[in-house]
Amino acid sequence: MNIDWHTWQPGVRATLMFIIDEMKREVLLIRKKRGLGAGKINGPGGKMDPGETSVQCAVRETQEELGVTALNPVHHGELWFQFVDGLRMHVDVFVATQHVGEAVETPEAVPLWTSLDALPFHEMWADDIHWLAQTLILRRHFIGRFVFDDDTMLSHEMRWL
Repeated sequence: MNIDWHTWQPGVRATLMFIIDEMKREVLLIRKKRGLGAGKINGPGGKMDPGETSVQCAVRETQEELGVTALNPVHHGELWFQFVDGLRMHVDVFVATQHVGEAVETPEAVPLWTSLDALPFHEMWADDIHWLAQTLILRRHFIGRFVFDDDTMLSHEMRWL
């Protein structure tokens, strides 16, 4: 599947939030319980509501999924996903190093504090291995473009900014 990324437009806008505990060198991940990616490990996040900014969405979704409020999140990247079934998703990725509240399980997610040195890529989306560690550990900024057929990644392009 060849995608003209210069003219590509998303059908869905969404966010991901990664909260890092710098003292423990851990990141707060979730095991998603429902929706796209159910069963996979990811960062909290979801679809933007009308009139909402991407940072507002990332903070709200993290509150809804884990009961935690990220403080001063920093935008680190963009994920552009094209699925063979037609789904086109643009995801803004945020990293925060401070938060308030204790992560709790909700109907949407199970919280998982995970070592930055042992990210569970074998239980994550296939694209994560191409950008997540460099974003969380090195705090690099990026744009990643990915084509998927269901769970199978067919192609990817990474641009580090």
